[in-house]
Amino acid sequence: MRTAEIERITSETTIKALINLDGEGKSHISTGIPFLDHMLTSLTRHSGFSLELKAAGDLEVDYHHTIEDTGIVMGELIKKALGDKKGIERFGEATVPLDEALTRVVIDISGRPFLHFGLSFPQSDDGNTLNPYLFEEFFRGMVNAAGITMHIDGLRGRNSHHIIESTFKALARALKKSVAVTGRDIPSTKGML
Repeated sequence: MRTAEIERITSETTIKALINLDGEGKSHISTGIPFLDHMLTSLTRHSGFSLELKAAGDLEVDYHHTIEDTGIVMGELIKKALGDKKGIERFGEATVPLDEALTRVVIDISGRPFLHFGLSFPQSDDGNTLNPYLFEEFFRGMVNAAGITMHIDGLRGRNSHHIIESTFKALARALKKSVAVTGRDIPSTKGML
């Protein structure tokens, strides 16, 4: 089974996490940020991974460090759990709606970190005090740590909650496809990813 465990301790956050890429979509998540917990639970459910994650951060300062560092840990987990990447599909794409929001996520497990973050949040206040643009830091931390290319395109949407949630669900489905074992070799003409 493709599993990984990470403990990341900085002066701003302490995060301990365990992932199983061949899991059952189950999670135990506690970050101190309920909306982030909800998004990670959704990611786990729709990817089919299993995830345990506990984070303690300087939330009295703001949510930035916890959200960004959680993204870094997620990237480290995925990279470590994939190992030599033999046989993976490598590419994954999903377009997922949530009410009026529609988001597309395209992934290449390339070994080259790149993030295109094409989301905007036209409705600034949907009752959630969390700045939705903090999730750009989550995704940037994740792609940098995992060494993956990810394009996120917000095709439509007004409500920031719906836009972010459709993004996490699209990410989950794209990850599920890209990490699927469909062959025996490393899917690259270079012989490595």
